[in-house]
Amino acid sequence: MAEKIKVNQFEEVGVNPFNAPIPGESLTASPETPKSWERPPETTDQDDAMMAVYMALTQQTTLRQLVKIIDDGVPLDEIAQVVLYKGYTEGKYNPDMMLNLAEPTIYLLIAIADYADIKDYVLYSEEEDDPDTEITGDDVEPVNMDDDDEEENKKPIVKPDSLSKSLLSRVDTELESKVQEATTEEVEE
Repeated sequence: MAEKIKVNQFEEVGVNPFNAPIPGESLTASPETPKSWERPPETTDQDDAMMAVYMALTQQTTLRQLVKIIDDGVPLDEIAQVVLYKGYTEGKYNPDMMLNLAEPTIYLLIAIADYADIKDYVLYSEEEDDPDTEITGDDVEPVNMDDDDEEENKKPIVKPDSLSKSLLSRVDTELESKVQEATTEEVEE
């Protein structure tokens, strides 16, 4: 009788272990055509780099998709990682600058979520499992002490020293209208 051939771990997941780059293959690329991240970065100033991130995130098509994925529950730290890594691979800034831009980018994403009226956004993955951030008695309805039943016009919490003054003024003046425009176009479609 013929024995059945045992399936190995690579075949179970559908991966061919021999279809991979040869060790050292990346070192054989021509020095005349370096990758984007192998050249000097486009910007070395943190304020300029953060302004570029702001401009990229607030384009209407990008902003519309960004609001949707924040509403779908994608953690803000993961969105920031993807956005910043994309800028690094495009040669916009170096890895050190990418790490310096993490905090202001997350604050910018929080502001976008707040302006889009997304109150239950996820700040970072595994947030729900963290006992340090868990609020006891979270099911209690807050009491309005003013008794005027008007919603307060609150601005999103953006740490002032995390953004430059010019970018902070743009967040305060134009971000809300951009987010509102992106969310109303999404509803109309």
